[in-house]
Amino acid sequence: MRIAVTYENGYVGQHFGHTEEFKVYDVEDGGIVNTQILSSNGQGHGMLAVVLKEADVELLICGGIGMGARNALSEMGIELIPGAQGKADDVVRAYLSGTLEYDPDETCHHHDHDHEHGCNGDHHCHTA
Repeated sequence: MRIAVTYENGYVGQHFGHTEEFKVYDVEDGGIVNTQILSSNGQGHGMLAVVLKEADVELLICGGIGMGARNALSEMGIELIPGAQGKADDVVRAYLSGTLEYDPDETCHHHDHDHEHGCNGDHHCHTA
């Protein structure tokens, strides 16, 4: 299985659409066997799902995420675990052990909410 985490300075990035890097974990028999950093190549929002699909990612763990990006991930067959926070490595270990705490209803998380944030036109984002 291949898991990606929105990655920012060692922690889970809190806005999927602004992700510059993902940390990708290859998992076998319930353990992490390899990690790598994957650049988003300047892509944003819905196009990030394509970047993940091309990297054979099966599961994304992230912080906030808008409905447009959720739909794009779903269309690519990528499972989503939103509303996670903390150190990326710790979050993946918690997921693998079944102890990860997350908010499945987490949507866009903005400090300065405006209508130019680009959630694919979905303005139903809210600060959690």
